[in-house]
Amino acid sequence: MDEPDVTRFAPSPNGPLHLGHALSALVGFQWARSGKRRFLVRIEDIDPQRSCAEHVAGILEDLDWLGIVSDGPLRRQSEHLDDYRAATRQLEKMGLVYPCFATRGEIAAEIRRRAANGVLTPADPDGTPLYPGICRDLPQEVVERRKSAGEPFALRIDMARALAMASRLANGLPLTFLAEDDAGNLVRRAADPSRWGDAVIVRKDTPTSYHLAVVVDDALQGVTRVTRGEDLLAATDLHRLLQVLLGLPEPRYHHHALLRGPDGRKLSKSEGAESLGQLRARGVTPAEIRQLIGLPAR
Repeated sequence: MDEPDVTRFAPSPNGPLHLGHALSALVGFQWARSGKRRFLVRIEDIDPQRSCAEHVAGILEDLDWLGIVSDGPLRRQSEHLDDYRAATRQLEKMGLVYPCFATRGEIAAEIRRRAANGVLTPADPDGTPLYPGICRDLPQEVVERRKSAGEPFALRIDMARALAMASRLANGLPLTFLAEDDAGNLVRRAADPSRWGDAVIVRKDTPTSYHLAVVVDDALQGVTRVTRGEDLLAATDLHRLLQVLLGLPEPRYHHHALLRGPDGRKLSKSEGAESLGQLRARGVTPAEIRQLIGLPAR
């Protein structure tokens, strides 16, 4: 018997949920409840500096208030670090990642040095200048010496090698992902991970990154449809690359439109968007939340 389709809502507990989160959660939950499908909740709390128990409790309270129920146990990334370490070892054995000891200041200085010599550094889809490869070709003895000295390092993917390996694994077929629109129509879209450069796959402060953790979690939780905002559309290119390299199943992707404020910018915690808890405190109902985010009443 075929397993049911699965989607998920995966917030980071670094602040309270706002209307944009409500939209993402309800879009996925509605899709699951419209058929024989499952909806899961995952807490992406790999950031040890910004994640806190208070925000986790607030997230669960907000979801309960909205009438959103998970069809499986809550998965907290901080409790599954060994899963990400195993994926990292797989990439290391393939020779596709390398240690990067460079600080943000050193990276910025190298970018400025290149600019002074007329070499401009392109930016990734988020607008951050691509990593200039400071540590990509460090001799092994230098790497071991710096590790032995206790110098902190991240692991970056060697994009050129990774793309070559992915091409071999896919028998030369182009890298693509399966996109689903609001009407359920599916289309193959080209993926271009190279625009992320040698992205960080394992951070200095925790044994994974968002990109690695999310593809491992989706595979382990049997997610068949990734439901998230269109601000993460470009990240799908890198996620598909990791899925191919790690031999993980390919989900389809539904990137919904974002809610934006009067200034046209997307709602965000950092910009002080009114939280669901604040809306609830001043008497807004779940039905009114649905109206505010453009979803029909149940």
